[in-house]
Amino acid sequence: MKTIQDRLSELREVMHREHLAAFIFPSTDPHSGEYVPDHWMGRRWISGFNGSAGTVVVTMHSAALWTDSRYFIAAADQLQGSDFTLMKERIDGTPTIAEWIGRELQTSDLTEVGVDGWVCSHSFVEQLRRELREQGGITVRTNFDLLECIWKDRPAIPKNKVVVHPMEFAGERTASKIERVRKALRAQHADGTLVSALDDIAWILNLRGSDVHCNPVFVAYLLISSTQVTLYIDPDKLTPEVVSYLKDEGVGIDDYADVRKGVADYDEYNILLDPDRLNDTLFHAPRVKQIVAAASPVPSLKAVKNEAEIAGFHRAMLRDGIAMVKFLHWLKPAVEAGGQTEMSLDEMLTGLRAEQPLFKGISFDTIVGYEQHGAIVHYEATPETDVAVEPRGLVLIDSGAQYEDGTTDITRTIALGPITDEQRRVYTLVLKGYIRLQRCKFPAGASGTQLDILAREAMWREGLNYLHGTGHGVGSYLNVHEGPHQIRMEWRPAPIVAGMTVTDEPGIYLAGKFGVRIENTLLAVPYKSTDFGEFLQFEALTLCPIDKTPIIREMLSAEEVAWLNAYHRTVYERLAPHLDASEKAWLKVATEAI
Repeated sequence: MKTIQDRLSELREVMHREHLAAFIFPSTDPHSGEYVPDHWMGRRWISGFNGSAGTVVVTMHSAALWTDSRYFIAAADQLQGSDFTLMKERIDGTPTIAEWIGRELQTSDLTEVGVDGWVCSHSFVEQLRRELREQGGITVRTNFDLLECIWKDRPAIPKNKVVVHPMEFAGERTASKIERVRKALRAQHADGTLVSALDDIAWILNLRGSDVHCNPVFVAYLLISSTQVTLYIDPDKLTPEVVSYLKDEGVGIDDYADVRKGVADYDEYNILLDPDRLNDTLFHAPRVKQIVAAASPVPSLKAVKNEAEIAGFHRAMLRDGIAMVKFLHWLKPAVEAGGQTEMSLDEMLTGLRAEQPLFKGISFDTIVGYEQHGAIVHYEATPETDVAVEPRGLVLIDSGAQYEDGTTDITRTIALGPITDEQRRVYTLVLKGYIRLQRCKFPAGASGTQLDILAREAMWREGLNYLHGTGHGVGSYLNVHEGPHQIRMEWRPAPIVAGMTVTDEPGIYLAGKFGVRIENTLLAVPYKSTDFGEFLQFEALTLCPIDKTPIIREMLSAEEVAWLNAYHRTVYERLAPHLDASEKAWLKVATEAI
């Protein structure tokens, strides 16, 4: 098997032949996905780093990886001993990709940097062009997939079959969704659009697939004009049932490989293309009078759940809560008996979820981080890193499932035995942040950035913080991370409106010691109407007890205690009828008022 060094050597041979000074490998695919099919995992293949976010740059004599705070510790471990330098994004002193390339090429005769235009968004490429121009006239080439030359055993693009998502879960016909998309396009003075995000396509067409790890989507494009809709997909993926269904909904079919030609042949006056979501190659494909460069309207439509989707979330969360209680009831005795590891906990929890009706798989790779591993925000245990879990300290478990009627995402940090005063204090600060955001009332249309401080204010007073977002949308049997709305420190103007799902997941991570995160999935619902407009509040969809043993009671306000006790009453009332006597008795204690 070729080593990372072997791959870099072959890469540089091709770069030399093509007169490229550097080549950039993003983490994305042609559809700007968070999880990508193996065929497009070029960044992972060339560097060995397996996190979901990061960008690799290779020059003739050096290599570097940029990634965010979630992966600083994991990336440092995985890159150790290689030629790659870790670049910590948003940390003072870290150069941008363009600045680093500019410095590296100061003594080079070559001035062209390569990226594959199929896997980089138009916005990324345009910003790269501007920034590299400022570094001394460095140019960008986008028409070359270097991996095709050196990745000899490259996995094929998936050919898994597509299935129809039942109307009882979807709640709205495809034809109706297409008309709503067209209405939104007209509001932006656009005749049509090319949809490339896989979850957007799955939602519009009420179809699901299995091409992407953890996400029930399929590889395709969808071209919508004022009169026609065409799905570009590998025909081998379509069953006779799906072909008939698409015909009934007025959707034509063409081959995935012909999408560039199809977009070039699009014959209306203009087309809306989202520069942040559409790859650079297809952004330049239309031959129209005008390209409307704007955000796609589809994510905002998809984010507001209809009655059938909301009902599905409630059912899915109930079943997920049953699995979580069975797991938590098992956890401490199993750890005390010995022989448990991070991976065995993951396997047990996944197995209990798999017993639930309509289970389709996990919604993301489960995080089980014991003690110091809990401080690695996106830690995933492997045979090399797996450690024994002992009856002391904290274990952080972030997990979720895909059910045919909903998607779940939950984090619990659990005391397995004696813990330190520092752990108690940190745990209680995180819980305060969680409850304050959960309890907030806010005007409809407020952005998540305006709410974010509620989750952080208590910990900021202690000089503590976390660098990941506080909340993200959750799909309806779709991607667990869904926009456009987010709750985070950085400015995100997308409004939160009734019917949107969003997570609430503050955390504190002390490197080399432990981490704490508490997370539920919430639903934005009406609160009240006043002379000042409509106000919203959050309803907790997740049903699972929050560990009370680490709480420092005196640090919680009366309102925070009241919320926790009320939440636990709801958890018990909803879950107890579905549990056996032993599990019910455990839950009774776990949800008793403090």
